[in-house]
Amino acid sequence: MSVPMEIARRVADAVLYEGYLLYPYRASAAKNRLRWQFGVLVPPGFTATAEPSASVTECLLERADDAVVRLRLRFLHVRTRSVEQAEGGGYRPVAELTSGERTYLTFEEATEREVEAVLPISALLDAEQTVEVRVPGDRSAELILAPTGEREGRVVSEHLPLHAVLRVGAERVPGPYGLVRLRVRVENTAGWAGPETAREQALRRSLISAHLLIGVTGGAFVSLIDPPEWARPMARDCRNEHTWPVLVGEPGHRDVVLSSPIILYDYPDIAPESPGDLFDSTEIDEILHLRTLTLTDEETRQARATDPRAAQLIDMVGDMPPELVERLHGVIRYLDAPAREAGTPWWDPAADSCVSPETDSVTVSGVEIAKGSRVRLVPGRRRADAHDMFLTGRTARVEAVLLDLDGARHLAVTLDDDLGADLHRSHGRFLYFAPDEVEPLGDEEAIA
Repeated sequence: MSVPMEIARRVADAVLYEGYLLYPYRASAAKNRLRWQFGVLVPPGFTATAEPSASVTECLLERADDAVVRLRLRFLHVRTRSVEQAEGGGYRPVAELTSGERTYLTFEEATEREVEAVLPISALLDAEQTVEVRVPGDRSAELILAPTGEREGRVVSEHLPLHAVLRVGAERVPGPYGLVRLRVRVENTAGWAGPETAREQALRRSLISAHLLIGVTGGAFVSLIDPPEWARPMARDCRNEHTWPVLVGEPGHRDVVLSSPIILYDYPDIAPESPGDLFDSTEIDEILHLRTLTLTDEETRQARATDPRAAQLIDMVGDMPPELVERLHGVIRYLDAPAREAGTPWWDPAADSCVSPETDSVTVSGVEIAKGSRVRLVPGRRRADAHDMFLTGRTARVEAVLLDLDGARHLAVTLDDDLGADLHRSHGRFLYFAPDEVEPLGDEEAIA
C-alpha cells in the first residue's frame, strides 16, 4: 500500500468508527442508546426517518485520458448480539447475564466491510459501470458455561444480508483544460417491505459509516475545497450528496480522495500524539483519557461487557505510560515546512517588535482599551456559542490585546466576578472577544 493510501486509511478508519461508542462507553448510557449516526445508507423502502439510501460523489481529474481509478467502499455492517439464558430444555432472551466474573449484554456490534473495484477512465467515459455489493448474512451461537461447566446460556450473533451497488461513470468537462468529472453513486438496494418498522431493524440492512477511498494512477485529482482559480467554475458544478470528498495523503499529492460523511479539510491526518481509538477523533484525547480514568469499577465492568472494542479502550487508557499521557497535554506545530526544517518557527511573536499583547491597545467607542481596562461584555450576533448568553452584561478585565494573522484585533479577558480569575490568569486561559463585542466602562463603573 502506498504512503498516501496508508495515511488515507488511517483517517478513513477514524471516520469508520466516529461515534461508534461514546463516553462513558456503556450500553446503558443515554447517548449510546441511539446509535449509528454518520454515513448511514438505509434500504430505499425505509421512510420512517429522513436518512438517505444513496450517496453521490463527484470529483475532478486532470491528465486522466489513460488514468485508472481504484475504488474502495468501506462501511460497518450491524451485528446483533442477543443474550439468552438457559431455561429447561431451551433458552429465554434476557438483557444481561452474569456467569462467574464475566457479564454478557444484549447489544449491537459491527463488522468492517470493504469492497474494491479497479476501473479505467476510458471505460467509464463510454458507459456507466455497475459494481455489485453483496454481503451474505450469517448466524452463530456461543455457549455460556458456568465455572463448573454447567450450561447457563448462550450468545447469538447475527448479520442480515446486505445488497448495494456502485454506479460509476465519467464525463469530459467542456473547456480547454481537459478535465474529467468522475461520478460514483453508492446505493443501498436492499428490499424493504415495512416502511414504518423500527429504525433498529432497518439499520441491520443498512451501510453504516459508508465512505469511499478513491485512488488514481495516471492522473491527478483537483481540490474541490481550494481549487486553482481556473478550475473554480468546474469545481462548483460538482454535485455531492451526503458526502464530502477531500484530498488525503501526503500534502501536495493529489492521487487519493476520501469521500467522507463527515466534513473534513484537504489532507486531514490523525494527530501523532493520539494513542489509539477513542471513537471520537474530533474530540480532545486528553479529556477522554481523564474522563475514562474516572469511571467507577461498576461502570468499567459495564463498559467491558458492552463491546470488545470498549474493553480494549479501557485497557489502553489504564495501561498508558506517563510519557504518552504527557504528550496528550498539547503540542505546538509550526506551519511553514522550510522554516521548520531550518529549525526556526514560521513566525515568532516574541521576536516581532510590531506585536506586544502586554502594551498594545485598540480604540472602542472612542476609548483606548489596553491591558488592565475594564469592559462590559456584549457578545455579537455572529457568535454560535450558547454559553455567551450567560456572559452578556458581565464585566471583565482586559488581560491582553492580540493581533491575528489576518490583522484583526482580539481581547483576552477574565471575568471580574470569577473566583478562579487568578488561576486562569496564571495559566493564560482567557475568554476572547472582538472589540465590537465589548463596551468600555466609565471610571465610576470600573471602580464599582
